Amino acid sequence: MSAADTIEIRRLRVLAHIGVPEAERATPQALFITLRLQPSRGFDGLADDLAHTVDYAAVAGQVDALAAARPRRLIETLALEIAGHLLAQHPLARVAVTIEKYILPDTECVAVHLERGR
Repeated sequence: MSAADTIEIRRLRVLAHIGVPEAERATPQALFITLRLQPSRGFDGLADDLAHTVDYAAVAGQVDALAAARPRRLIETLALEIAGHLLAQHPLARVAVTIEKYILPDTECVAVHLERGR
């Protein structure tokens, strides 16, 4: 497997009740999530068969559902939960999660990034 064998889902828009003040968590906010998924098998030997790789439509749906599942204070918490879920549910060697939140004035965004592997 090559380290370059990566599936990227770029800036998936999800809604989440997230923020430190309770008032901020009261209304869903749009977050953008970028995932870099390294399949355990890499891309060699896929035989053009979805069963031999990671179903990125399923991943996107799971991340969307996870973000909406419950209120959280920190985007860091959500990033950890996403990484743990994806590693547990999919044949991945490594996952990188970036979450962008648009909350601070005079900034493009606040973002967290983490990488986890088996």
